[in-house]
Amino acid sequence: MIGTWGTALVRAARNQSAPVTHSLITLCCLIFLVGPASGLNPVYGTGDELLSAQRAYFARWGVVPVELFSGAPRAALTPATALFVHGSWLHLLGNMLFLFVFGAMAEERMGHLAYALFYLGCGCLALLGYAAAHADSGQTLVGASGAISAVLGAFLYLFPKARVTSLFPFLFFLPLRFPAWVVLPFWVSLQWLAATRETRGPGVAYLAHLLGFSFGFGYAWVRYRWTAKVKSPATATEGENQP
Repeated sequence: MIGTWGTALVRAARNQSAPVTHSLITLCCLIFLVGPASGLNPVYGTGDELLSAQRAYFARWGVVPVELFSGAPRAALTPATALFVHGSWLHLLGNMLFLFVFGAMAEERMGHLAYALFYLGCGCLALLGYAAAHADSGQTLVGASGAISAVLGAFLYLFPKARVTSLFPFLFFLPLRFPAWVVLPFWVSLQWLAATRETRGPGVAYLAHLLGFSFGFGYAWVRYRWTAKVKSPATATEGENQP
């Protein structure tokens, strides 16, 4: 599903009450730009030298399941550092678009500090859960997808009736509007189907998406089920999520 990005960006930009969301996006972008994955920093060289630097960078800051459960002190910190490392431009932009659109309203509802702890906590748990399921894997895992999936899960509980405009490739990119309770469960279904075919080689960590979404929805349900739900906002727009 590919969203109408322009409308989403204009609407999200008007929300000035989400400093945590905006800071997370800025930090992820800066880390990516100065790191080897962007290909813009001449310190890392070019060609094979750049590829070698990228592998070493991901291995240092990303989650490597087999190392994480070996008891190494440095590896224990990687579930947090991996949330701010992305493997490619498409990876970064896809994640940041989702966070930009859905994070602002979730942050406004939860409060800045609670939202920051929620984002980091659910993101780390999603990565830990994926690593536990692949405990003997040496494949590096990076990216904020688990944390952002948690934001989507919380968004679904908090704003189930928010209108989400999406373009569906199999319907010739016809723009259709559905409430979040239709679109986000459909997205989860796609992640689940993909996770059943997931391998241990390089690719998308769909299980981390599912875990993050579950943690986010569960947190919102426990935290807000006894309080009156706010009315859904005008409209949210969904963008294409990348690993």
